[in-house]
Amino acid sequence: MAIRALVKNWPAEEKYRLVDQIIRSSRGPTAHISEGYGRFYEKENIRYCRTARGSLYETQDHLITACDDGIITEQIMQTHFDQVEQAITTVNGYIKYLKGLSVSKGGGVAEPTTKYGMPKSSTTESPGPENPLEADI
Repeated sequence: MAIRALVKNWPAEEKYRLVDQIIRSSRGPTAHISEGYGRFYEKENIRYCRTARGSLYETQDHLITACDDGIITEQIMQTHFDQVEQAITTVNGYIKYLKGLSVSKGGGVAEPTTKYGMPKSSTTESPGPENPLEADI
């Protein structure tokens, strides 16, 4: 939201150049993190988080370019740069957390364990080949 407000009054000739690029690079990280989370494997999630981190660095580069081109002041650039830096720190912490999960599980599935099928109270049969819906997964 901060980036969108920042670029609102940038020069019209930058609309499909720097404005479009910085909006895309600032929105990309949340999409990458979400997609990685949906993969249910820590290693894949980490890969998407690294892509998200790259988009954050790209956003910082666009801020520097806007400052160098005189579109924003150095103070405004630094304020937004620092916010992006905080996001990078958060993503790095999340990657470290995921690496810890990957090591402790041997890189296995991160999908929450859920019992599928009918609730145990609705049947008296024990889990097994005769009643596979009751088996713990």
